[in-house]
Amino acid sequence: MNAPVLVDAHHHLWDLAQRPQPWLDDPDVAPIRRTFTADDLRSTATRAIAGRRLHGTVVVQCVTEVAETEDLLALAEREPLIQAVVGWADLTSPAIGDVLDQLTAGPGGGHLRSLRHLVQGEKDPDWLQHPDVERGLRAVRDRGLRYDVLVRDHQLDQAIRLAERFPDLPQVLDHAGKPVIARQDIADWEQRIRRLAAHPHVVCKVSGLITEADHTRWTTADIRPVWDVLLSAFGPDRLMFGSDWPVANLAGGWNRWAATVDELLTGWSESDAHALLAGTATAFYGLARAAGEGDTPT
Repeated sequence: MNAPVLVDAHHHLWDLAQRPQPWLDDPDVAPIRRTFTADDLRSTATRAIAGRRLHGTVVVQCVTEVAETEDLLALAEREPLIQAVVGWADLTSPAIGDVLDQLTAGPGGGHLRSLRHLVQGEKDPDWLQHPDVERGLRAVRDRGLRYDVLVRDHQLDQAIRLAERFPDLPQVLDHAGKPVIARQDIADWEQRIRRLAAHPHVVCKVSGLITEADHTRWTTADIRPVWDVLLSAFGPDRLMFGSDWPVANLAGGWNRWAATVDELLTGWSESDAHALLAGTATAFYGLARAAGEGDTPT
């Protein structure tokens, strides 16, 4: 039987020679203003978590361009490390259904599993409830896709309403809703997270937490209160590990985050650790299971 595996359910890749990333012009992200490839991830992600080594990943869009999603799908077709793509398409467009059909029919289209929009950048507190957005979400749902919810802590009410209005659309909360760990004040975030977690079709990525903490001084103790809330609210079967690499490089990198997760998993059962490290992501995104992970490989 093969050793148990690790799935990174949230990372990014970009080639600046092929496609600009305007958000990298921000001086705060200057350390990651370069190209990052799948080979870079493979050579970087060397730390085991609970004895598991990286086996497969989910790559996530960065810019609001369908062309980037096409690039990622084509990359997934030829890169065995990437098992799924979270892409972007304009949910407000009347042609959203046609765009999704074209993406899934194109090169690597079978790897498209979910859509995401940068709601964190939308000023409208009801953006996810706009009629045209909901029309787009119905098109996503009707094609058997999922939706990645990217909001900040103060926008979680939108995510809660989305869960209420779309009980048949599988949803995953990216980066745990971005609690502001650096302020060490998570009470309002916790209240909203528990309301969101009351909806069983919503799962959560344990990702992006170190960049919400103090980038240079954070410790495991800073992360633990958020970790404990997520475990209590969602349970291990609805949590999935993600690195948010290479953005994670701003606050310590892939291996330091992996070592922190390894420490936080102390005392967990093998079945609970498997859920967070591979099982939840595999089930939610419909990933191929590795030999030794319970099912015949597909």
